[in-house]
Amino acid sequence: MPVRKGNAEWNGDLKSGTGRLATESGALKGMAYSFTSRFEEGTGTNPEELIAAAHAACFSMALAAGLSGAGYKVASVRTEDRVHIVAREAGFVISKIEVSTEAKVDGIDEATFLKIAEETKTGCPVSGALKGPEMTLTAKLVH
Repeated sequence: MPVRKGNAEWNGDLKSGTGRLATESGALKGMAYSFTSRFEEGTGTNPEELIAAAHAACFSMALAAGLSGAGYKVASVRTEDRVHIVAREAGFVISKIEVSTEAKVDGIDEATFLKIAEETKTGCPVSGALKGPEMTLTAKLVH
C-alpha cells in the first residue's frame, strides 16, 4: 500500500512567522499558512481545515463503500466537517469535529442509512487516525 507524504516549513516565531505546505502529489503546492490563518480569520490555509477536508473525503468514500457493500445504489455522498480548535491552559487543542453528511441512495430506509453512517464514523481510516495512531518521530537539529 502507498505511503502518502506532505511537508511544511515554518519561518519565524509563532505569532509573526509564516509557513508554506505542500503535498507529494502537487495538489497543494506552496500553500501559505500563519498564526492568523490558523487561530484568527487571516488569509491562508491551516492544518485544521486540511484535517476537515481529508476526513470529509475519506468519510464520503467510506460511506459510499458501506452503502454499496450493503447492496444499495449510491448516487452521491456529500460530507462537511467542522474542526473546532480552542485555546486551553496547556495550549491549543482540537476540541470537537462535527461531521455532517447527506447521501442520495436508492431504496434505503432512514434507520438502515443511519446505522451504516454510524458504522462509517468508526470505520473510515482517517477517523481512526484522528483517534491517535502510533506516531514516530525522527528529529535532526541543523546548525
